[in-house]
Amino acid sequence: MLRHFLAILFCLMPALSVAQQARENGAAELRWLDRTTGALQNIVVVQEVPVKLGPLEIHVNSCRSPLGDVSPDAFAFVQISDWRRDETLFEGWMVASSPALSALEHPRYDVWVLRCKTL
Repeated sequence: MLRHFLAILFCLMPALSVAQQARENGAAELRWLDRTTGALQNIVVVQEVPVKLGPLEIHVNSCRSPLGDVSPDAFAFVQISDWRRDETLFEGWMVASSPALSALEHPRYDVWVLRCKTL
């Protein structure tokens, strides 16, 4: 219930504040965690070039960051699937400053966005 409230609040925030311009970047830096083994890895995923980690296949379709020095935040549209089962596990925007707001829900793996990268 709280997650739904936060999602609605997050969607309304742009309407309540001044619009901020963002630039499109060519890649996103993500952090991947295997909770079973404790393996932690930062990966750079270039837009439209999928990366496989274990059973996960990660696609970044867009990564945007605000123009100027107003905020170091990043917003990435990510699709994560289990390539063994051909099943989409997550599809949506991930926000670097609020990783729990929109995250992959998986019993073993965590994936979240750290920042956008310019190629």
